[in-house]
Amino acid sequence: MKKIKSISVKFLNVLMLATIIVMSVPSVAQQTISLPRSNPEAEGVSSDSILHFLDAIGNTNNEFHSFMMLRHGKVVAEGWWDPYKPTLKHMMYSVSKSFTATAVGFAVTEKRISVNDKVVSFFPADLPDTVSPYLSSLTIKDLLTMSVGQDPDPTGPIGSNNDNWVAGFFRTPILYQPGSRFLYNSAATYMLSAIVQKVTGQRVLDYLQPRLFSPLGISGIDWEVSPQKVNAGGWGLRLKTEDMAKFGQLFLQKGNWNGKQIVPRSWVEEASTKKIDQDPNASQARRDSSDWLQGYCYQMWRSRNNSYRGDGAFGQFIIVLPEKDAVVVITSETPNMQAEFNLVWKYLLPAFHDGKLPANADAQANLKKKIASLKLPLTVSTPSAIEKNISGKTFEITGEQKLFKSVGFEFKNGVCNLKLKNDTADYSIAFGSGKWLVGETKKLGPSLTARMRANRSEISSYKIAGSYSWKTDNTLELVLRYVETPHTETIRCTFDGTNLKMEFESSFNKAVTSTLTGTTKN
Repeated sequence: MKKIKSISVKFLNVLMLATIIVMSVPSVAQQTISLPRSNPEAEGVSSDSILHFLDAIGNTNNEFHSFMMLRHGKVVAEGWWDPYKPTLKHMMYSVSKSFTATAVGFAVTEKRISVNDKVVSFFPADLPDTVSPYLSSLTIKDLLTMSVGQDPDPTGPIGSNNDNWVAGFFRTPILYQPGSRFLYNSAATYMLSAIVQKVTGQRVLDYLQPRLFSPLGISGIDWEVSPQKVNAGGWGLRLKTEDMAKFGQLFLQKGNWNGKQIVPRSWVEEASTKKIDQDPNASQARRDSSDWLQGYCYQMWRSRNNSYRGDGAFGQFIIVLPEKDAVVVITSETPNMQAEFNLVWKYLLPAFHDGKLPANADAQANLKKKIASLKLPLTVSTPSAIEKNISGKTFEITGEQKLFKSVGFEFKNGVCNLKLKNDTADYSIAFGSGKWLVGETKKLGPSLTARMRANRSEISSYKIAGSYSWKTDNTLELVLRYVETPHTETIRCTFDGTNLKMEFESSFNKAVTSTLTGTTKN
C-alpha cells in the first residue's frame, strides 16, 4: 500500500469535490438478496491463514473497518470492527470510478457511444472559444485510461472554482498528446459520468439501477453529484461491504450473474486488462514491490499476482484474483495503502488451495471467535472531578477561528452531550464513556470532498458513533466516528478555570491542529 504521500498524489486530486446525494429506492425483494456463505475449508481456504491475517492487522497502524473474502462465489469469511456494521454503507472514494466505467460499458453495448468518440462532441455549448488540437482529439478511451494529457491534475481547481465542471475541464490546457501519458485525474471520470447522463438522460446511479444494482440486489445506495446534478463519477458512491463483494464477484464471473450475462463478457475483459503504464521508467525492483505500478485499465488498477481492483482513498479495495477464483474486499482508514495490500499478499494469498481442505473445527471456531471480537480501541477512564463544574456550562468562542459561536457540555450517567452552535445550526452529539453511542448528526465530517462547491448540501444527516474519555484531570477527548465514511474526528478539550481550548484532529490535519478558544458565559 501507498504511504500518505501516495494519497496526496493519487487522491488529493479529489480534495474539495462538491456533492449532493441522490438516493436510490429499490424494492423490498432486492433487499433480501445476499451472497451464499460457506466455511473456509470447504472452499479450499485455510481458516488459520485468515486468523493470522486478522492478528497481523492488530499489530499495524492500519485501521480496518470491514473485510469480506469470497472463494468460488461464496463468502468464507467476513468481519466488521465495531462500531462499523454490515448494514452500514461506506464511502467508496475512487472505487466509484469502476462503477462509472461499467455505466460507460453499458452505453457502449447499447450503441449510444463508442470509446473512440471525441469528448468535445457531447458538449458543444461548454467549449472554450479556441479548441486546441489536443482537446479536439481527446476520446472517451483517453478518459477511461487516465491519459488526458493535462498536468497537473486539475480536479481540485475544477471542482472548487466552477459551477460548471464540464466547462472547467475544457478550459484546462492539455499539454501532452492524449493517450500518451498516465496521470490520475478524477475530473476525467466526472466527464465520463457527464457523457453517460448526456446520452441517456439519466444520472449514472439511475442508469445503473436496472442494469447493475437491481440484478445484484444492491439497494439503499447513494452517490454525490456536482452543482449541475451530475453524479460525481470519480468519487462519492456509498454502498455496503457486501455490495462491493457482489461487484467484484460479477467481474470475476466475466459479467455473468445467476446464469444471466449482466455485463458483456467482452467489456469485463476490456475494462480489467492493462491499457497504460503508470510509470514506464520505473525500475523492476519498484514494480515488484508496488501494486500501483502494474498498469491501469478502464478505471481499475492491475495489481500484483495477476489481480486487478477497484481502489479508493484510505484503503477501500475490491480485489479480484482470477487465478484463485477469489475476491477480497476491504474498507478502512489507513495512511499506508501499500502496507494494507502487503498484508493481503502475505497472509491471504497463501490461504488458497486447490480442492477442499480437511475439516478443521478448532480453527473455524477460533476464527469465528476472533471475528466476533473485532472492535476498534476504546479508552476507559475515571470521570474527572471537574465534570460537575462544567456540566451545563456554555463557552463562548473567541478569537479569529470561529467554526462555532459557542460550545456546551452536559454529563449524566456516563454520557457526555456536546452542544455546538454556529451562525446557521445547532448540533447536539452524545458520546459514551468507554462505549460507543450511535446516532446521527447534520454536522459535516472530515472528507476529501470538503471544500467543493455545493458540498454535500442535500445529505440530510450522517450516521455517527461517539465515545469520550478523560486524558488528564482537565483534558477531555471526544472521538467522533462518521461510520459511513473512512473518517474520524477527535476533539480535545482542555479546561482552565473559565477558559476552554478545543483542538480538532482528523486524517487531514494531524500535523496542524485546528484550535478554538472560549470562555464561559454562564
